[in-house]
Amino acid sequence: MLAFVIRRVVYMIVTLVAISFISFALINAPPGNALSQKISQLQSQGAEVTGQQIEALKKAYGVDDSWWTKYDKWVTGFIHGNFGDSFSQGVPVSHLIWSRLALTLALSLGSLIIAWGLAIPIGVYSATHRYSLPDNIITVIQFIGVAIPEFLFALVVMTLAVKYLGIDATGLYSTHYQHASYSFGKFVDMLKHLWIPLVVISAGSTAWLTRVMRANLLDVLNQQYVQTARAKGVAERTVIWKHTVRNALHPLIMTVGTTLPVLISGEAIVSIVLNLPTVGPLLINALLGKDMYLAGAILMLLSTLLVIGNFLADLALTWVDPRIRVGD
Repeated sequence: MLAFVIRRVVYMIVTLVAISFISFALINAPPGNALSQKISQLQSQGAEVTGQQIEALKKAYGVDDSWWTKYDKWVTGFIHGNFGDSFSQGVPVSHLIWSRLALTLALSLGSLIIAWGLAIPIGVYSATHRYSLPDNIITVIQFIGVAIPEFLFALVVMTLAVKYLGIDATGLYSTHYQHASYSFGKFVDMLKHLWIPLVVISAGSTAWLTRVMRANLLDVLNQQYVQTARAKGVAERTVIWKHTVRNALHPLIMTVGTTLPVLISGEAIVSIVLNLPTVGPLLINALLGKDMYLAGAILMLLSTLLVIGNFLADLALTWVDPRIRVGD
């Protein structure tokens, strides 16, 4: 097991190095740069930009540096915990990311827990009551949950919250708590707003995972060892939850590796609609503004979560299914 962990850690490091090359190349591929964005911003504000100012900005942003020099500065900064400064906002990238990461992780992990907590029991019930009226109703709801766009669902939930619950659904706090000092009342007000993005983000994942759980469990229920357990008189509840569900969880566990970064990047549109200070909108603005240090840091964060998620999924599979052997 130790050899497996060491080998996977080495693979993770090599993968992240390769991703850093690709990410940095893609960010710098489009025409234009942060300097042109900065000059356009100054000119739109009515300021005159002289040649000396342009040269000073070029030196400050390192526009004339070679690709390898830019990449070396970026990677070296990562090693020392310095992600560089944001070109568009003029503050350290680490400050921008850490200030939004807590809420982003709270929404992502909360949505993941809700999706798994609902998908497994609902999928089991749907598979064990195949073609019944509840199963048909669940199937219809699943299709709706998978098909409806998140931004549209966010608008619907936001409208219902405002109309029937009297909640200001945009933002993380009510108007009178926006600039107030932190208190228990402000924390309660945040919880009143937090359920809206949690419901919106977890809806699609819950519908999809429920479909996967139902389909996998139906396949497992037809296998020979299940029929043998039933023939020996094992209680149906034990057959379902101890034997079949455990083997049907494999595809769900394998999706954990891709779920972590998708939840963080996928909440971008929902956060824009609901006006939430998360990492998703920050990434979109960084890409639009060609803010390479900020966009690169976020892409590396998502890539790291992807690699770690796959590693955790592999470990979980070896625990759930003893038939999976980890080679030395």
